[in-house]
Amino acid sequence: MSKWLHRGWRPALVIILLFIIWEASTRLADIPDWLLPAPSQIWLEARVVSESFLEHVQSTISLTLIGFTIGCSFGLIVAMILHLLPKVRESIYPLLILSQNIPIIVLAPLLVIWFGFGLLPKILVIILICFFPVAVSALDGFRQTNKELIHYMKMAGATRSQIFWKLEWPHSFPSIFSGLKISATYSVMGAVISEWLGAKAGIGVFMTLASSSFRTDRVFVAIFTIMILSLAFFSLILLIERRVIRWQKKEER
Repeated sequence: MSKWLHRGWRPALVIILLFIIWEASTRLADIPDWLLPAPSQIWLEARVVSESFLEHVQSTISLTLIGFTIGCSFGLIVAMILHLLPKVRESIYPLLILSQNIPIIVLAPLLVIWFGFGLLPKILVIILICFFPVAVSALDGFRQTNKELIHYMKMAGATRSQIFWKLEWPHSFPSIFSGLKISATYSVMGAVISEWLGAKAGIGVFMTLASSSFRTDRVFVAIFTIMILSLAFFSLILLIERRVIRWQKKEER
């Protein structure tokens, strides 16, 4: 905790200074609220809409968790298959890279046409955002396993399955968690994008209604909430990573 406070006070100070400059600029320049509201105005509006906005936040969080869990699980499975089956990797991996060149914002309307306005297209959007970083990071982690240790296990008579689960899998944890942190950061925004497809609740719905009625202060409430949720989700994955990696190091000793 003390280390966190020692390292975190500088970014916190920068953020506070930015808010002070923002507040002073809007007041001195007399900028209208519909164009750029002051931080104090955004805070007041957040308190006003907090009760109704909480329902939207809960909807986005649940959608994010579902899509993140399925997307990351799918990414890990794909990475295992590509690693254990080199011929499949040579055939599929280039297509995997090409699939990421399609913008999600363009693909989202097609998912609605194919699957309707239900929950499925929204979850698919989050899955498409989350699975690729995890798949690529896990695959790189498997490849970076110490070759000498692999050779030693083969000399000891270990099977391919034993080499994977007892050596390659635990050694890939740092890379896997790097992918999980990237996916955690983008998953909330993916949920918001998916809610633009026609959801009944969610931060994306709240943001759409606010922007259409020129309530810029409410748009900023949604933006700051997305940032806070992304940071919280990232911090949760980081905390789990520290516990797992610490356990791994103890086992290695």
